[in-house]
Amino acid sequence: MKFKQFTAVLISAGFAASAFAQSVGVGTTPMGSMNYSLGAAVAKVITEKAKVQARVQPNSGDSVLMPLVNSGEITYGITNLAEAMDAIAGSGVYMGRKNAGLRLATFLIPVKTGYFVKKDSPIKSIADLKGKRVTYGYAAQAAFKPILDAILSNGGLTPADIKPTLVANLIRGAEEFSSGNADAFFFSAGAAKVTEVDAAVGGLRLLPLSTDPAAVEAMKKIFAMGYVSDLAPRPGLAGVAQTTATWAVDLALFVGAGEKEDAVYAVVKSLAENKADLASTFLPLNDFDVAQMYKKAPIAFHPGAVRYYKERGFIKP
Repeated sequence: MKFKQFTAVLISAGFAASAFAQSVGVGTTPMGSMNYSLGAAVAKVITEKAKVQARVQPNSGDSVLMPLVNSGEITYGITNLAEAMDAIAGSGVYMGRKNAGLRLATFLIPVKTGYFVKKDSPIKSIADLKGKRVTYGYAAQAAFKPILDAILSNGGLTPADIKPTLVANLIRGAEEFSSGNADAFFFSAGAAKVTEVDAAVGGLRLLPLSTDPAAVEAMKKIFAMGYVSDLAPRPGLAGVAQTTATWAVDLALFVGAGEKEDAVYAVVKSLAENKADLASTFLPLNDFDVAQMYKKAPIAFHPGAVRYYKERGFIKP
């Protein structure tokens, strides 16, 4: 091989290696949570399809994660819309700490949540939680409070009606339940931790929500961004033996405003074009709807994401 040709090959290989050597983190809540499994699937597709090394980075809670995404210490983060709004405004648990650099990359899937009890528990409804030991608090994931309060209101309850088992995060709540320190624990359906607890206690049952209009309206008054969504049973879905009404909240992928436009464009494109790969890693991603990756929201989308959505026609001129 001539010297010039050899040099060109080396330079080309160097650029390719450099491009793939770029590394990004996909921040999530702790291992065992739904967000962690979701983040692992997203990181896998980014690595394989966008040709950018991505790894999932679990954190103790959303209130720890969002400031890291805002500052660029972690490139991407998965959380719900309400959490991100609090982070940007500097409200709630973020009081006095505005994270104005957070941008939306894409909506992912609705996370369907609720309270789980043992399969043979006499507790059959949210109303039956009155006077029972129920996981509550979630100091490291404070955005859950209005979600929890909304679910309790579906049964005509307030936090004063339960015996709270105070926990820092979702994982700790599940562990307190598994240890016998709570009669019900809050979690997202389909999470690995729920499957683990299901095996440990001899079976779980997800408490159904009442779909009575007044009960749903009571929930919306507390947490307007949630909505009732049915969850059908499927193999591997612990605690759901029949179609169950749940409280759904949209999960989204966020990125810092300082991330390069081309990089975010490539990531969003890789997710949009590889739904089958996402779902093969994490089954709930079968609910990932490419047409819903972009929708009007009170948070700005990153320019790289906007560019892709304009190309797809999701954003009209």
